[in-house]
Formats: sequence, C-alpha cells, structure tokens
Amino acid sequence: MGRVNWKELATDLAFDLAGSLLYGAGVYTFALKGGFATGGVSGLALIFNYLWGLPVGAMSLGLNLPLVLLTWRTLGRGFFLKSLRTMVISNLVIDLLFPLFPVYEGSRLLAAGFSGVLMGAGLSLIYMRGSSTGGSDFVIHAAKRKAPHISFGSLSLAIDASIILLGIPAFGDIDAALYGMVSAFALTIVMDKIIYGAGSGKLVLVITTEGQAVSRAIDKAVERGSTLVDVTGSYSGLPRRMVMCACSNNEVFKVRQAAYRVDPGALVMICEASEVFGEGFRAPEGGEKAG
Repeated sequence: MGRVNWKELATDLAFDLAGSLLYGAGVYTFALKGGFATGGVSGLALIFNYLWGLPVGAMSLGLNLPLVLLTWRTLGRGFFLKSLRTMVISNLVIDLLFPLFPVYEGSRLLAAGFSGVLMGAGLSLIYMRGSSTGGSDFVIHAAKRKAPHISFGSLSLAIDASIILLGIPAFGDIDAALYGMVSAFALTIVMDKIIYGAGSGKLVLVITTEGQAVSRAIDKAVERGSTLVDVTGSYSGLPRRMVMCACSNNEVFKVRQAAYRVDPGALVMICEASEVFGEGFRAPEGGEKAG
C-alpha cells in the first residue's frame, strides 16, 4: 500500500468542502423552496423533499447507493473512493449545516439562476480534483467507458431533462420545468467558464504575403510568438504564409491591428481556443502560467 500524500489529501478535502458549500447553497438555499427540480440525483431528492418532506442530503445519498453498486467496478477504485468521500461531505453539509440558515423564498427566476450558478461553481471545484458528487455522473462515466462513442453531453442532457420534466407533475405546474431548465443552463455556463474559461483564449490566423513582418509586428504589439506555415490559395494558386498566434482575449484586438498595419489586404480569422497550454499560458499539469 502506497504512502498517503497528505498535501494532496488536504487539497482534495479543501476543494471538497468549498465545492460542497457552494453546491449545498445552490440546492438547499435557493432550489429547495423554488418549486422546481434541478438536474441529476439532487433534483430527484428535491422532488421527494417537496412531496414527503424527506431530507435532501440523505435522499441524495440513498439514491446514489444503487448507482454506486452498479458502476464502481467500471469507474475504478481511485475515482470511486474520491467520489464517495465527496458525496458524504456534500450531503452532510446539505442536511446538517444549511438547515441552520434561512432559505431564499423570493422570485423563482432568481432562485433558479442563483441555484445554477452556485451548483455549477461547486461542481467545478469538485471536478477539478478528479472527484464527483455521484448520481448521473457515475452513470455517464460508466456508459462512456463501456461505449466510448456515446456523446457525454447528449447523455447528460437526456438524464437531466427527464428529471427536470418530472417536476411538472410533482410541483403541479409547467413553470417548474422551465425554472429547472434555467437552473441547468446557468450551471452549464458557469462550469464551462470556470473549468475551461480560466485557460481559454483566441487563436488568430492571418493569411498574408508578409508573414515574417506580420509575425514581428505581433511580437512587438503583445510580446507573443507566432508560427509560420506555408500555404497556397486554392483560387489564385499563389503562395502565402499563414501566421498562427495564440493570445489572450484582451490581446486579440492588438494582434489583429498589428496584422493589418503590415498588410491591409491580409485575411484574418479569429477562433475560440477553449484551453491554451504552454509558455505564457497554463502549464499542462498545474493551471498556472508557464514560462
């Protein structure tokens, strides 16, 4: 048995606790009295709480148990143990800590928005440490390992949509499903921004006859290196240079400006780059700037 990495364990626990606090606030403080179901097992737990007054955390844990038993061999011991610890912490926080504080009982729209934002932020912290809150995550990860061709997003959407739609008969109005969708949308946006947005940027492609000069102008403007690629126009058949430059979102205007100063006839394409790793951006293993 390997030695315990206490620093790694302490970091995991800190992320678990912070993520559980944010996630619990989204579920308990905002969604509980909002009259709608969020996606996943927590959505089912909210429905059971509304119908029969059952504790949200305990119900989430109870609903997770059969999923754990069905998928733990497929998911692997490491991911399973990490997720089990996260599930216990998050559900204890929901049932023991948050009942000590008041819940939000105002606008259902605001409740849906804030529940999604807080849940998304909490789940992002948990996912960053290679863990999970269980539920549909277990089913999706297990399905992906058994059938890699299945779309993760489509499967997740199908599961969440089914649970959100259960809110219509449970809460007695169609608005329950609409607010559930608002919450799920906010959750997805926040998770994408936190997990991918921190390392996102732009990829600028410049097709020009002045490749070296454009590259130097970009370096002078934003101190970014570029890659030069020889290309040929399919219509004209003439040789060109393509300048590829990865830059941050707030540098893209200066890069474009530098290219057009050198070659007003250049073709400039600006593409989204979900994550950029390497010198001047994020280190592959950490998430801090390299170089």
